[in-house]
Amino acid sequence: MTYTTLISSSELAAIATTPNLVIIDCRHDLMHPDAGQQAYNTGHIPGALFMHVDHAMSGSKYDQQGIFQGRHPLPAQADFIATLRTFGINQTTQVVAYDAQAGMFAARLWWMLRWVGHEAVAVLDGGLPAWTAAGGALSTTTPATTPGTIEAQASLVNTINVDDVLTNVSSRTKTVVDARAPDRYRGENETIDAKGGHIPNAKNRFFKDNLQNNGQFKPAAQLRKEWSAIIDSPDTAIMQCGSGVTACHNLLALEIAGLSGATLYPGSWSQWSADPTRPVATGN
Repeated sequence: MTYTTLISSSELAAIATTPNLVIIDCRHDLMHPDAGQQAYNTGHIPGALFMHVDHAMSGSKYDQQGIFQGRHPLPAQADFIATLRTFGINQTTQVVAYDAQAGMFAARLWWMLRWVGHEAVAVLDGGLPAWTAAGGALSTTTPATTPGTIEAQASLVNTINVDDVLTNVSSRTKTVVDARAPDRYRGENETIDAKGGHIPNAKNRFFKDNLQNNGQFKPAAQLRKEWSAIIDSPDTAIMQCGSGVTACHNLLALEIAGLSGATLYPGSWSQWSADPTRPVATGN
């Protein structure tokens, strides 16, 4: 069976000895970049490898002209493919990504694998807390890997650049959805990026609203009902957040809900707010 959105702890345990499986630990802390590696070293799902959000899942913050691209811009696809090969990933590999933040960072890897055309990737529902709650063991051993042979295929996802997002402020042909916490969206609390607020006309859907109280995703039918009240069609929806990471959580929720086709704005608020000429809205 191929997993393409979520995988439960029991399902992962059942396929843990499958040869063509790669488990990737994506734990991270935006304010403490070394925290994920330290947590991995302390204990991780047996067989899992660690991938750093800042390094392996992000590219240069500035383009060749020196223009800021955001805190976590996408790397070149060729560079990301090279990274995936070091993790032993092939065309037919089932990848499982997890973190300890209910998918906040694992969803970024899920989206990026789809970005290079790899469909067999799933997020561990509930992450490491769900794994340990189900009696799953932890390990401190880093497994050896054999280089993989994955090649980029036709992308399964869409992206949009800052210029097109700016045009959309006036045309309003697409709905922008911001995944940040409501206080950051309203401009009441901004501790990371240039200034507070949001892109004019953007709606707010905090990524944690996709979750149940236990940190696992809401059922598909519930997600579909809630998201259908926010967007008219996924084809005309743009997902963004602070730096293009938690926006992927909303994209995963849409995929679970059967609402495929929304677009990611990778630069997100960190890129948008860095240019004082771009319009900013505050409040609700």
